[in-house]
Amino acid sequence: MNVTLSSNSGQAPVLRRAWATILHTVAASFCGLLLAAGIGRAETVTNLEAVDSMGVSTWNGSFPIVLTGVLLTDPSEMLDSTPDYLDWDNGANMYNLGGQWQVFVQVVTNNDRGGVECWMAQDYGNLPWEPHDGSDSYSDEAWSNEVYRVSHDPTTGYAFHKGDLVTITANGSLFYGGMQNINEEHSTDPAYNFTISLVATNVDLPAPKVISLSSVISTNLSATGHYDIFDPTRQTGGEFYQGMCVRINGLTLVTTNGWSTNSDWDSRYCTATDGEGRQFPLIHPLYDIGPAPTNQFGATGVFLQESGSGTDGTFGYELFVQQVSPSDAAILSIAVQNSSAVVSWPGSLSNYQLQSCDSLSNPSWTAITNTPAVVSGRNTIVLQPVAAQKFFRLQRVQ
Repeated sequence: MNVTLSSNSGQAPVLRRAWATILHTVAASFCGLLLAAGIGRAETVTNLEAVDSMGVSTWNGSFPIVLTGVLLTDPSEMLDSTPDYLDWDNGANMYNLGGQWQVFVQVVTNNDRGGVECWMAQDYGNLPWEPHDGSDSYSDEAWSNEVYRVSHDPTTGYAFHKGDLVTITANGSLFYGGMQNINEEHSTDPAYNFTISLVATNVDLPAPKVISLSSVISTNLSATGHYDIFDPTRQTGGEFYQGMCVRINGLTLVTTNGWSTNSDWDSRYCTATDGEGRQFPLIHPLYDIGPAPTNQFGATGVFLQESGSGTDGTFGYELFVQQVSPSDAAILSIAVQNSSAVVSWPGSLSNYQLQSCDSLSNPSWTAITNTPAVVSGRNTIVLQPVAAQKFFRLQRVQ
């Protein structure tokens, strides 16, 4: 399917709504065709990622399942898939999984929210509970074939890129670290394969949800002994953004040693703070996103969870960083136009609320509920004069 949209100045909001409608229609229609053909049962990320009070998966569906969404990552930017077969060697290579492959897909339909990870590895036989005779590991040649298979559309051979609309047909999944992941259930048996198929190319990435650390990290320890904000209903906190494209503004690096393109995932961690007592882990991709910021910055990427536990999914939120840029300062601009006050602030600061009061001697700040329009990249509100004087401020909200 090829879709072309053209626009004139001032039509961007209309086109975004039109494009969103196209995405939702294409995704729904494609799932309907799959169901009619009996290929798999359409599933939602909302159902797949449902958890209990300990953050452990409550999903009990049956396979195969089909999910539709937009690729948030290229197949080559998260994990190093270079073939690297290593046998068990009497436990010397325990947990050494050789080449690994991973992408994230975010759903686009109106009745669903979130994203899902698709993952596989070469040397499952190096897991302690798997057979160690090589039967559950891929040879270098077989692994190369597997990587090609999931990185290309099976019909056209098209190489997937982030921004493509795809469907995933899964025959297996496992829960670990706070997320139910699409995978091969640590088996080389083709019966557990997942397949990714192209729906439409270059539909563009979802607009990042702009959040602050205060929406996902607390300054107080929770009952589980972590600072992560966990909500089993998935309506707030880290669960609300899991697997999605987000932007976190107002960050400053605490550690920079992980700001590198080292192939080892654990060597690409660094820590950021919002300067208000909260800290948060960032993960560098396999490509160069520039030098480590020395000043305040915003980071855009995929919101992940890796608690490192199969029985506790209440913590471990982190950001896989794909882009950084200087943070926009939360500064208001006020102008007078036709006897009206035109108040504006950077459009990237969607997690801020405009408030006003009549006096600074004993201020009583009140939220201005007018929905801002985005004009030249700035949130803009036009207010009619209702008092002799008015004072305005931006208040950050979760």
